[in-house]
Amino acid sequence: MIVLDITKYFGPTTGGIRTYLLEKARYVARRPGLRQVVVVPGSRDERRDEGATRWYLLRSPPIPFDRNYRFLLRARRVREILEAERPDLIEIGSPFLVPAVARWANRTLGAPMVWFFHTNYPDIIAPPGRRHGWLLRQLREQAWRRVVRMSRRFAATLVASDSVAQALEARGVTGVERVSLGVDLDLFEPGRRARRLATRARYGLPEGPLALFVGRLAREKQLDVLLEAWRTVGPEAGATLLLVGTGRIPDPPPASGDARWVRRLPYLSDRAGLADLHAAADLYVAPGPAETFCLSALEAMACGTPVLTVDAGGAADRVRASGGGALYPPGDAASLSRAAIRLFASDLDALGRRARAWAERYHHWDTAFDRIFEVYRQVLGSR
Repeated sequence: MIVLDITKYFGPTTGGIRTYLLEKARYVARRPGLRQVVVVPGSRDERRDEGATRWYLLRSPPIPFDRNYRFLLRARRVREILEAERPDLIEIGSPFLVPAVARWANRTLGAPMVWFFHTNYPDIIAPPGRRHGWLLRQLREQAWRRVVRMSRRFAATLVASDSVAQALEARGVTGVERVSLGVDLDLFEPGRRARRLATRARYGLPEGPLALFVGRLAREKQLDVLLEAWRTVGPEAGATLLLVGTGRIPDPPPASGDARWVRRLPYLSDRAGLADLHAAADLYVAPGPAETFCLSALEAMACGTPVLTVDAGGAADRVRASGGGALYPPGDAASLSRAAIRLFASDLDALGRRARAWAERYHHWDTAFDRIFEVYRQVLGSR
């Protein structure tokens, strides 16, 4: 089987989808009979072979409002790649422009196409837990109608969280296939907690209670709610909040002493260093209600770090199922503060052990990809 992945959500400083494609390449490399072709944007044209995966980077312009990503518009080049590689199945990993490019390029080959719903863009437009004006509500409804229309053009829509799958089905999306994602359980592991003080010293972090967020510092992550909450959490719990990633964030609220409770580090390309940071934290915070899975929260859980997350989206599914953390209502900074303060006063090690045990049981990458490739075979078998 030859599977072609195409998405614009891939770059040197991107997160979950990049990890997903790299892990899929490792899975394919260990299984004779499987091949992967990946088509993503880049700063220049490039083709390279790595094991059973062939990578095509297509020179593409950056997106002005989010330079982590690039447009992928070169339909003719994508068509040439399809004709040369002749994949058995195509997986679309982003919702804008790329599906139209891939459908046009696939007209002659006619390979079956599936859509991985990595991005819940209706909830990004108008996030749960916030008051929205008429225009945003209308835009959100139009976005959901577009999701339904687009899903009909694919043989299946893959979804990695049950709550998101339920939302899609409630809107009328058919062909929803529940899958999961995984975590590198050997890299993200609790043994790293033994050197947490050394890790903190390496990054200039204090020895007291530490909360961590890793990801794009983007509006839909609701970091403004998190920072508002930390006006209370920082002084009352003596807890530092560390934000790791690219992008701009709101400045810490202008109250005396607040800034010392918030630290920032740039994007970390060193995965071992990132695992060390997850293990050095006492608590991971996932404030984004539009997450379709939230790999960074699962990586924290695999390191034995409990998770505090908004009660919406994929991260909430992980915490609710595992018992390895706590939830708070979307957009509610006061509830976030109370939950964080309670957690810092609780047995975080016991919660972390629960989180790790659950990750070991349900989220090995091999198990995740076994299920994803099972869906591929079902699609191919139904033709």
